[in-house]
Parts: sequence; C-alpha cells; structure tokens
Amino acid sequence: MVIEKVIPILRIFDYKKAVEFYVDWLGFKINWEHTFDDNTPVYLEIEKDELVIHLSEHHGDGTPGTNLFIWCTGVEKFHKEIINKKYKYNKPGLEKTFYGSLAVKVIDPFHNQIIFNEKIDDTK
Repeated sequence: MVIEKVIPILRIFDYKKAVEFYVDWLGFKINWEHTFDDNTPVYLEIEKDELVIHLSEHHGDGTPGTNLFIWCTGVEKFHKEIINKKYKYNKPGLEKTFYGSLAVKVIDPFHNQIIFNEKIDDTK
C-alpha cells in the first residue's frame, strides 16, 4: 500500500458561515460541492495550496471540535493577511511554541481548530 493523500472531514452546521470563515477569511477556494436536493445537507471540498479539506453538514461526518495540525511555510505572512481582513469572530495570535515553531491557531464557527505551524530555524 502507498498512501497518496489524507483529506480530513470537518463537520459544519451552516454553509454561509463556513464560506465566510474558510473562503472569505482564510483564503481557501471551493473545488466542488454536492447536495442531493435543496433541502439536504451540503458536502464540499475546499483547498488552499496543497491542503485539501472536506466540509460536511451530514450527521456522522466528523465531530465538532476536531483539531488539524499542519506543517507549512509562510506563517507570518499568512497571519498578517488574515489579521488585516479584520474578521470579527477570530483574532489569532502568532505564537512561538515549545516545540520549535511559529504557530497560528484558528477556530472555526463549529469549534474545529486548525493550527498552522512553521518550523523555526534557530541557526540564523
């Protein structure tokens, strides 16, 4: 077996709030979305750079309060971009962690937490 990609599924409860948070504020794009009809939950895929996440309103697809830990680069620039957007529901800090990274932790409207981490080069 060779694992090609892991795609986490996060539970959401409100499509508009999810789009406001993930697309408008964090800068993800919607790759696709699906509903069976107008009165059924939505399931969608979002992407930012190489990070792909599925968001689902379906009961049983994920648990509110899920945590995602992501290694990446450009955390300071990303932090500045989202802070400058003045999203009124979340104002994350830029934190130096005990495990040697700069981190930005955001919590979505459904209590899912995403921590974007960049390894610090202490040799500079």
